[in-house]
Amino acid sequence: MTFNMEGLDISILGPACVAGLIVLSTHVPLGKQVLSRGIIFIDLAIAQIAGLGVILAQYLGIDSHVGGGVGLGVQVAAAAAALGGAGLLAWTDRRWPEYQEPLIGTLFVLAATGGLLLLANNPQGGEHLKDLLVGQILWVNYAQLIPAAVLSVALLGFMWMRRGRLAGLLFYGLFALAITASVQLVGVYLVFASLIVPALATAGMHGRGRLAAAYAIGAAGYVAGLVLSAVLDLPSGAMIVWTLAGCALLAQLLPAVRRSHPAHDAPLPVFDTNA
Repeated sequence: MTFNMEGLDISILGPACVAGLIVLSTHVPLGKQVLSRGIIFIDLAIAQIAGLGVILAQYLGIDSHVGGGVGLGVQVAAAAAALGGAGLLAWTDRRWPEYQEPLIGTLFVLAATGGLLLLANNPQGGEHLKDLLVGQILWVNYAQLIPAAVLSVALLGFMWMRRGRLAGLLFYGLFALAITASVQLVGVYLVFASLIVPALATAGMHGRGRLAAAYAIGAAGYVAGLVLSAVLDLPSGAMIVWTLAGCALLAQLLPAVRRSHPAHDAPLPVFDTNA
């Protein structure tokens, strides 16, 4: 294994680190809500639907350019697709709440296979699909991050005004907008990891300490992943997923993070054998 120390270029890693922090800013609090609601795979479904919107826009010839982000038309297509998916999930949540998780899984599969069908006759389809899944975080630049940063600030401000109380279409719509911005920066896999891994790692904590710990785990995972991918010359998105998981495991060495949820500490039920 060779080490490429020249890959530690701040002009490349700097914007990528900022992109990661922007994604984490909204995904950490949203991940906590996703975990508490028990709809773990909603992020994959919405991210895949947003990705389907990107693929459809490119299929129809709407403005796009590789390596420097995407055009306004593609952004609108991704947002419209994600909001449409969010509206559908909000409706199914009211109509069939007990089947919400399998419906989310079905929607994810439909969006994923729909993208495959649209890319079937595209000679660069494999590359497009790879970009959608693992992202191109090393290609982002500061100018491209401005819209995502503005949107993230607006979403965080709205969540703060609501004090985190989001329900129904409001939750799904806000979630869709956050996912739309992030999936085009970091890809589907990192969207899922950014939402779930920090929230899961800090599930035994409460209050603001949990939020701070989740942000710290996420930031450490992104920085470590970017540095290792640059030094080892490995795909950044995939490496960050692994370093996020590694940082989450290392965080369990801290008693405050490792602390069990009260439900886990409850005594086992006693069954009356004479009943």
